[in-house]
Amino acid sequence: MGDQVTPTKTFGWALHGDGRSITEGEVVSPGERLSWPRTIGIGMQHVVAMFGATLLVPTITGFPVTTTLLFSGIGTALFLLITRGRIPSYLGSSFAFIAPLTASQGSGAAAQLGGVVAAGVLLLLVGLVVKLAGSRVIDACMPPVVTGAVVALIGLNLAPVAVDSFQSQPLIAGVTLLSILLATVVGPGLLGRLGILVGVVVGWVFAALIGGLPEERVDALREAAWFGIPELRGPTFEWSVIALTLPVVIVLIAENVGHVKAVAAMTGRSLDDVTGDALAADGLATTLAGFGGGSGTTTYAENIGVMAATRVYSTAAYWVAAATAVVLAFSPKFGALVFTVPSGVIGGATLVLYGLIGVLGVRIWIDAKVDFTDPVNLTVVAVALVAGIGNLTLMIGSVELGGIAWGSVGILVGYPVMRSLAKLGNAR
Repeated sequence: MGDQVTPTKTFGWALHGDGRSITEGEVVSPGERLSWPRTIGIGMQHVVAMFGATLLVPTITGFPVTTTLLFSGIGTALFLLITRGRIPSYLGSSFAFIAPLTASQGSGAAAQLGGVVAAGVLLLLVGLVVKLAGSRVIDACMPPVVTGAVVALIGLNLAPVAVDSFQSQPLIAGVTLLSILLATVVGPGLLGRLGILVGVVVGWVFAALIGGLPEERVDALREAAWFGIPELRGPTFEWSVIALTLPVVIVLIAENVGHVKAVAAMTGRSLDDVTGDALAADGLATTLAGFGGGSGTTTYAENIGVMAATRVYSTAAYWVAAATAVVLAFSPKFGALVFTVPSGVIGGATLVLYGLIGVLGVRIWIDAKVDFTDPVNLTVVAVALVAGIGNLTLMIGSVELGGIAWGSVGILVGYPVMRSLAKLGNAR
């Protein structure tokens, strides 16, 4: 894997090999990069991967799209700085915020932003606690059997979303999927590294040729201005809205820790010592977004899929993605262009990306040699996965929690409880 760069070095990436190819069995580690044209191309692919989901959240909740994009780019840059370039990640809009923001729409946008700020501050505090207490907190709370389950259920929970999008335009989705597979598996050099981007572009062009682009979005593209200043808003604080929003922190913790564990598994490097930094960075990014008018952020599953597909974990590509997001936030025309990507194209791409995430969870179990003949491991993981995949959704008072939250909480709480009970039973 050959990363010779000092782990805490944020800038100045070593060139991986000849900068053009990746040796079989190796990866481009966070402190390395390919040639700049290839790095820029992969960075743009990360933008494509996160764009649909990042813009979908503000579209559903009524938040300004370009503002959310602006703060996702700024948040990503902060994340890379705070984690000292050791964790490649894009911070996009968190789907966990959709339910509380939708439920609190009657309170107004300012109060909703107050909830986002409160969630960000709490996540920041959790990150500081983890950083001060050390990685033993993560080791105790999230051993491999737990982290693998969290990573797997995050990807597999999204499977119905990918399938629904695929079924809405099966022909377009099929062309997109086939293009991604062919480009990734048999595409030479750079083409193979950019398989997701190639598939999305091919799918979009095909959809345009057969009239599969949403007409209202094409009209909006024509009318959108080329340049514009993102709309900034400020928060107010209402306890009822804050109470609705704070439970999403559970999901944000699980997603961040799952992301760190997934990257560690894929690159073969322990990152537990910067897990607190990652949590604090996402908390700070979410807090800033709430103060400026954007939706809360999280590490992005879609971008884990891109890294798994390309074997490129260079943080240089994420700096490209962050800068691109900030620039594009000032172009309503580009945001409108991305919105013309039809659901079939998204379905074809996410069918690959979400599946890769699920498999990464399994890889964590395999690498750690998790014993599934152990009834505690077997039963707790089984329950968590079904809750996540089936998207178990229950209300706690007025707060609705979905499958990722229940699956994550179930195994985070259930594993240590069941393990303790098993020890008591064996001691008798």
